[in-house]
Amino acid sequence: MNIVLLGAPGAGKGTQAQKMIDAYEIPQISTGDILRAAVAAGTQLGLEAKRYMDAGELVPDDVVIGLVKARLAEPDTDKGFILDGFPRTTAQAEALDAELIVLGKAIDSAIAITVDPEVIVTRLTSRRVCRACGAITNASAGDTCPKCGGDLYQRDDDNETTVRNRLDVYERSTAPLIDYYRTQGLLNEIDGDRPVDEVFAEVQAVLEG
Repeated sequence: MNIVLLGAPGAGKGTQAQKMIDAYEIPQISTGDILRAAVAAGTQLGLEAKRYMDAGELVPDDVVIGLVKARLAEPDTDKGFILDGFPRTTAQAEALDAELIVLGKAIDSAIAITVDPEVIVTRLTSRRVCRACGAITNASAGDTCPKCGGDLYQRDDDNETTVRNRLDVYERSTAPLIDYYRTQGLLNEIDGDRPVDEVFAEVQAVLEG
């Protein structure tokens, strides 16, 4: 069960990924986690990635793909994996497919969690985070965390201008990727503007159908 998980910021992708991890006992693999782990471990690719990161530059595709390939070769991916945040472009998707062939693996499904952009804007601009326990809630909770009673605050990047910009960037970069997986017959678009369990029931139907 090898999955590429797609979805705009605020679409609920992380929530669905956690449910898949719990249900199928497969790891979620994000490029951010891989990069941080490789840098911390001081691997050759990690040191190369750190050089770009320290300079404030994007890590080149060949370095990222090398890190992803190494991660996908680890034994905990034998039952499957969830790729989150990679690939981001058609070129990365093509390179991923080539590397998976070498590993004797292939993508089984590309799941895109779709939510109307205006719903996402409302969702993210109303998001609040607890300073004490890190719980995420929304503006309807007021100023006090319903879990621990700590103070709630709004993240700097949850303002409307920043959220709309993030959505525009996502749309421009991901639209060709969605077409790529649609052409391969692997794309499954799932409406994420529903209760979490309802969305996951459709995810399961896709994966187990």
